[in-house]
Amino acid sequence: MRIRRSFAIAVGATLLVAACGDDDKAEPAATTAAGATTTVGGETTVAPETTAGGGGDCVVGVSWNNYQEERWAKWDEPALKAAIEAGGGTYISNDAKSSSETQASNLENLISQGAKVLVVLAQDGTAIKPAVTSAIEGGVPVIAYDRLIEEPKALYITFDNVEVGRMEAREVFKLVPKGNYVIIKGNSADANADFLRGGYEEIIGDAVKAGDIKIVFEDYTDNWDPANAQANMEQALTAANNEVDAVLSENDGMAGGVVAALEAQGLAGKIPVSGQDGDQAALNRIALGTQTVSVWKDARELGKTAGEAAVQLCADPDVSKVSGTAPFTTPGGNDVSSILLKPLPILQDNLNVVLDAGWIDKATLCKGVDTAKITICA
Repeated sequence: MRIRRSFAIAVGATLLVAACGDDDKAEPAATTAAGATTTVGGETTVAPETTAGGGGDCVVGVSWNNYQEERWAKWDEPALKAAIEAGGGTYISNDAKSSSETQASNLENLISQGAKVLVVLAQDGTAIKPAVTSAIEGGVPVIAYDRLIEEPKALYITFDNVEVGRMEAREVFKLVPKGNYVIIKGNSADANADFLRGGYEEIIGDAVKAGDIKIVFEDYTDNWDPANAQANMEQALTAANNEVDAVLSENDGMAGGVVAALEAQGLAGKIPVSGQDGDQAALNRIALGTQTVSVWKDARELGKTAGEAAVQLCADPDVSKVSGTAPFTTPGGNDVSSILLKPLPILQDNLNVVLDAGWIDKATLCKGVDTAKITICA
């Protein structure tokens, strides 16, 4: 039997910290495991917004960085939870609501509830590392879910994000081999932003060096926020006097902000725009012709893979023994065990893939689309 070292911070303090957040936003949609009230010295406190499901001895705690993002609630969590419960485990979770400080306390809270494995979708891969290291040293294995954490003993499960960048850039480059490019990168605290940018470089780097492509604007976007991306795109258009030929946007949410900025200038549909995640709004934009490509990362497969890995780690905490792992060298020079899944670029001519997979329904995909131009919407 493994003995887990207890955390020094009192559970009561942890609960109070983890409970903080914006109550107006949606919470993880499982049965509430917390919520009990405790009265101390005349003051009543409520347990943190933590959810649970299942009933096995293998308790898997999932820390979401921001559950309000469409993808996590709709696709990742159901697949993750189902895989854990299919393996006889119990799912519990909480939401950091985009706060790295809250996420650190959330890990402690999950462990205090008996989590034997943690799945962490990091808000900030650097900020969460001390809490992750402490958990691992205490005997609780950790899966870095979708976003890298530079902890050598954590299992990294994601899609091949460098390849995602290549796929985005490849489709845009086919249409615009020469011209002015804008690059809208994600959050600077997320290693994925740089992985994607590295993929871009492999496709357009030679053309930039040759002078065929000029990058007229490039910047990170705080929290991958569409509003921030729109502001960046507006700034780029102003600086370039609207002389922009292509936009490499690292995800679909930001692509939405980019397209909004282009629409305001009458340029939507005239300038290729990339994205990733297969967000429903983005797939509709592809059908409409205002977004060129969305690299689809089937989050159901990612959630299933992570859930199955978590159950294996309950039995054996050695991450290198999880099925399907391979060595991966991080940008920080750490060698970690990883599982990298393969993504798929979605364009107008293969929208049937996401439709046939049940990822989106026809009415949503084809909203506002000229059915004479898009066969799949006829």
